[in-house]
Amino acid sequence: MNRVLVTVALLIVSNTFMTFAWYAHLRDLAHKPWIIAALVSWVIALCEYLFQVPANRIGYETLSLPQLKIIQEVITLTVFVPFAMLYMHQSWSWNYLWAALCLMGAVFFIFREPGKQKAEPATASCSEPAARYPQE
Repeated sequence: MNRVLVTVALLIVSNTFMTFAWYAHLRDLAHKPWIIAALVSWVIALCEYLFQVPANRIGYETLSLPQLKIIQEVITLTVFVPFAMLYMHQSWSWNYLWAALCLMGAVFFIFREPGKQKAEPATASCSEPAARYPQE
């Protein structure tokens, strides 16, 4: 399977956990002390990180950091809107569409220069040839 598709799939799962960790307590634990909500959210967030960290590592092998971040933001909105409407019983707002269109603009600008992917790391290995590092 393509690394970008694996990244997107893992980020969707991660973002679903993240959305529940951040917002579900507003509905489900509103009557509990905030510390209980925080502890429950931390447990859910651990599940998020178990998907998010591998997603970012896999994605960073193919995508630039800005591309990876913009994909994550698009997924955030894609997961959040159904969550807000179906789980939190929020009304539809045209602002969701306008926000999505703005994110599509961000996607366009981040991905429009395919030749500029990742920069090489700034740190050098001791085993690399000295000719690569000019003397001053």
